[in-house]
Amino acid sequence: MKLAVFDFDSTLVNAETIEELAKAYGVGQEVTNATDLAMAGKEDFYTSLLKRANLLKGMDAHKAQEICQNLPLHSGALEVVQGLHSLGYKVVCLSGGFKWATGHFKEKLGLDADFSNTLHVNGGVLTGQVSGPLMRGDSKAEILASLQSLLKPEHTLAVGDGANDIGMFKLADVSVAFNAKEITKKAASVVAQTLDLREILECL
Repeated sequence: MKLAVFDFDSTLVNAETIEELAKAYGVGQEVTNATDLAMAGKEDFYTSLLKRANLLKGMDAHKAQEICQNLPLHSGALEVVQGLHSLGYKVVCLSGGFKWATGHFKEKLGLDADFSNTLHVNGGVLTGQVSGPLMRGDSKAEILASLQSLLKPEHTLAVGDGANDIGMFKLADVSVAFNAKEITKKAASVVAQTLDLREILECL
């Protein structure tokens, strides 16, 4: 058995979920600025996530869920998952984003599992709080290490774009920087040259 782990925002989907929510709620620029700092490794991921989620306080939860489930997939997303499955991979998504998005696209893409965070809701609106297993910059590496210990894969592929993906790159046999920040490209064994996820199948 082989294991493939994908980041979600800006990797499987061509969007940052929290930025799309923020735009719809009128706090787009503040959230984008904070996301950019975190993804470039210039601000602690945990602190940044709390700050960004708090800016969404009061947003209609139904509207937020709808946005999460209508994000645009990157070209080749379905084909890369199917291709990896045919090569004997379990395909998992690890995201500092939100279950409303990753859970929906897990079903749509046929992923084997998704790990992400939960936006808290009270009275039909977001409370501004968030919790879950992927709150910190090193969370993806921790979960990947647990999966490797449990599944004992003979080969691990990791794909991501941001600074918080570098930890899982270090645990992978092949790491692909896709649509990535400079800091992430430097840490990867392969840098994707296109925005078509099918290119990843050529790296194996």
